[in-house]
Amino acid sequence: MTYCHHGPVVPCRAWYDEPEMPIELLGKSLDELRAFAVSLGEPAYRGAQLYHCFYAERQFDFACMTALPAPLRQRLAAEASVTLPRVVRRYRSADGSIRYLLALSIAAEGADAAAPATIETVFMPSEGRQTICISTQAGCAVNCRFCLTATLGLIRNLTAGEILGQVLVALSENAEHLAPRTNVVFMGQGEPLLNYDSTLAATRILLDPHGVGLSPRHVTLSTSGIIPGIERLDGERVRPKLAVSLNASNDQQRTQLMPINQKYPLAKLIDACRRYPLRSWERLTFEYVLLGGFNDRPEDARRVARLLNGLRAKVNLIPWNPGELPYQMPEPAAVEEFRSILIDRAIPAFIRYSRGRDVMAACGQLALIEQSVAATQSAPA
Repeated sequence: MTYCHHGPVVPCRAWYDEPEMPIELLGKSLDELRAFAVSLGEPAYRGAQLYHCFYAERQFDFACMTALPAPLRQRLAAEASVTLPRVVRRYRSADGSIRYLLALSIAAEGADAAAPATIETVFMPSEGRQTICISTQAGCAVNCRFCLTATLGLIRNLTAGEILGQVLVALSENAEHLAPRTNVVFMGQGEPLLNYDSTLAATRILLDPHGVGLSPRHVTLSTSGIIPGIERLDGERVRPKLAVSLNASNDQQRTQLMPINQKYPLAKLIDACRRYPLRSWERLTFEYVLLGGFNDRPEDARRVARLLNGLRAKVNLIPWNPGELPYQMPEPAAVEEFRSILIDRAIPAFIRYSRGRDVMAACGQLALIEQSVAATQSAPA
């Protein structure tokens, strides 16, 4: 503290203002990066070069972006950042899948909570392709009774950069062994249509041929049935495929499993699906988690067939994955009978056994569980 003859001198704030936080660039669109470049006094095409570096080349160190002049790289290093989620731990499944426990920055631009958040992403390699299951929220507010993520509650929405960052981390981590095709599914933590703007901003970059460059055929958004979000999505020029989590054959059953059904009951949900504009190559996907003795009976299958009659749709039947919840896996014979009933009624149906069950990476198991499997997994990065 400095003193004068009148007492202590309190400095004017302008004397000691802390430097502003670096501006976060990950998740910004091509137009936003062009505008950012112009704001620095640079030509707009410098923003396009940044866009190409981030999303096409997966280069995140300004010093290595040699297409940019050295003074600009130095300025970017001082005034901007590209913040990927940090890998806290990897859980490797016997089937080759990897569940990533990822920490998010507390300083992410647009984040709506002051505390750091932890999320999960699953990388699933297969013959000729890899599928990356990503989160759109930390936790989830929808509270589906059969899903362990619901036990977390909603922590916060993710930014577009945090959503994209999961894909970029998974691709970079596995760069030496990537197959030709990448699928992305918005089926991790959270309800994508309750974080609509960030989810769609990330999707546009994923599907941009000059961005990450994925095909709309290979990117799927799964919703619990948020009708306003479905209606908003059907007006998007660039959009992923749509999957609707059905999981029941009548309102009483669905409300018991999915409280969101009280707000968006089956009749209104199916009506929204009938009005949804499908592309020529596209079918709606309905996901149906089979719970032993609860929703896996022949009469359930017949009711599902009536609900979906006339829709250009397919059904993915997902035997429930074990967790600390009061349900049980269905019998294989019941799963097959359910599928046969749908097929007999001209509804394509497929049985999807989830990957990564042994490391809690399967559908409905993402709940930040560490202790039960950590002993056999790699140390934090």
